Amino acid sequence: MRTVVTVTDTVVETPSTLTLRFPYRPRSDPGQFVMVWLPGEDELPMSLSYTEGDHKGVTIKAMGATTRRVLSLRPGTQVGIRGPYGNRFDPSPSRILVVGGGSGTAVLAPAAERAIARGGRVTVALGATRAPELLFRDRLRAAGARVEVATDDGSEGAHGFVTGLAERLLATEAFDVVWTCGPEVMMRKVVGLSAPRGVPVFCSVERHMKCALGMCDACALGPYHVCKDGPVFPADRLLATEDFGRFHRDASGRRRPF
Repeated sequence: MRTVVTVTDTVVETPSTLTLRFPYRPRSDPGQFVMVWLPGEDELPMSLSYTEGDHKGVTIKAMGATTRRVLSLRPGTQVGIRGPYGNRFDPSPSRILVVGGGSGTAVLAPAAERAIARGGRVTVALGATRAPELLFRDRLRAAGARVEVATDDGSEGAHGFVTGLAERLLATEAFDVVWTCGPEVMMRKVVGLSAPRGVPVFCSVERHMKCALGMCDACALGPYHVCKDGPVFPADRLLATEDFGRFHRDASGRRRPF
């Protein structure tokens, strides 16, 4: 059932991302998502970037027309929320490597915070196209994570893709688990880097979602529905599909190569 909430705060996180905060009491866990509705627009699936307490949040990157409209919202605007849906990250491992690409860090930040609160040691490989687009770097450091940075243009941290940074960290340090979210091609690379070292990987997958109930088939990924079986998947399940990192579905449900 959809609940209408009033946006209380908007925070510009990077030149292309905005966080909306709103009162919402249902319990949520890091990794879960909600469906956000604006009158006159389609619902959008958005990972919760703030999950604790009665004040939740989502962080949106400008992409299509609807998300660009969301970026223009101001405090006092009413939106519809339903959820949360999906599964969560397990915060119990002691040594966690988080690999975030672009806006994918939005779902990883609350997971890292919860793990740190439980006594875990979290290292973050944070990637973006350029320095101003690094998402939640200061938030993660304030939570107690060690944050290493890579930018495509070399404007901050290591020069190159975040997968190169992840490879270096995996080669020099021991981790119990890797959590990652970002482009599927990036996540598939992270899985390939972790497998020879025996480190399990959990990926938060983003796909077109329309119903969030496993009925419309829009978010099909092999035999799975991302909305119900995910969005957090162990890497071995994803690698057993033909689609992960190779094919996606467009808004009409047609299968397309990345």
